[in-house]
Amino acid sequence: MTSFSFASAQAPLPPSVLEELECDIRQQRGSGIRKERGSGQSLLELPFSASEFEAIRAGAEQDLRRLLGLTSEHHVLFLQGGATALFSLVPMNLLREGESADYIETGLWSRRALEAASAWGAIRAAAAGDGRSLPRPQTWRMSSDSVYCHVTSNETAEGLQFRSFPDLGGVPLVADMTADFLTRPIPLDPFGLIYASAQKNIGIAGMTIVVIHEDLLGRAGKGVPAPFNFALQAAARSKVNTPPTFAIAVAGKMLRWLSDAGGLDAAEARAVRRSASLYSLIDQDDFYSCPAAVQDRSRISIRFHLSEASLEAAFETEAEATGLLHLRGHPSVGGFRASLYNSAPQQAVDALAAFMDDFRRRKG
Repeated sequence: MTSFSFASAQAPLPPSVLEELECDIRQQRGSGIRKERGSGQSLLELPFSASEFEAIRAGAEQDLRRLLGLTSEHHVLFLQGGATALFSLVPMNLLREGESADYIETGLWSRRALEAASAWGAIRAAAAGDGRSLPRPQTWRMSSDSVYCHVTSNETAEGLQFRSFPDLGGVPLVADMTADFLTRPIPLDPFGLIYASAQKNIGIAGMTIVVIHEDLLGRAGKGVPAPFNFALQAAARSKVNTPPTFAIAVAGKMLRWLSDAGGLDAAEARAVRRSASLYSLIDQDDFYSCPAAVQDRSRISIRFHLSEASLEAAFETEAEATGLLHLRGHPSVGGFRASLYNSAPQQAVDALAAFMDDFRRRKG
């Protein structure tokens, strides 16, 4: 039986990437590290100071630059840890004493980002959503002295996603794009900084990618530790301390896989197709429901509920028996959620849709 994971945390890797990683770990990569280097070292053993690893890091950065269309004014950082650490590292690096920033509160993760940042500066909620829709930019109450405005592009718990981003003039957007990073093209002009944990769309847990405009570098105070200082990491090519070498190598393979699969335009087309097939099924009648407003529904985090809560246990048990795993929604909102990150195959979505349709026929 084929199994598919819809977990919101670690996304499954494409089979071709897993095969390459197995060969690299076992020193058997046919066209890669062992033959190019001749060292015979496993990918897990490469020192970060070696030229072989620098080639891997530089290759990943170049592929990311091509996908996003980054300029020489943008710096790419591969940092240890997850996006939750960036909730504090962003204000630590961008806010000087007495400065303030605006945050757009749209759900669980933006709220946590706001709460964490509040320990490092004057943080204001410029707008707040209701958990079912996103506040329109024209309603944002921006502060006149704001250094940046923080948004969460995709709220995984609530199933909400920004379709577009406003240009706020002289105030740069800072975006947590962990859930939908590289799932669509984005305009770069509004953004001063973008960050995303790797495990959802570009690899494995343990690394966060930061894309920062040079105008925002050099603002960190003297008390910020060197490994967490964006300017120092930019100057050292993410090697102030030992970087997450294996996570960077996996990200490099995912970035190449994404490029070979048609880039961000093709990724967006796949996301539209996958999400539409589930939303059309959810909206057929009132057996399933999605609380998110249609115009703000996420193409990545498909949230749904059953009309009869008493059926939830049977739904989960039968789904798992069919090989459809990790569908439970976030505890803060309940229900179910299908996380459809970049590597999610259409086959998984088709299998879930078929099960949901069959379950409705039997239980409705």
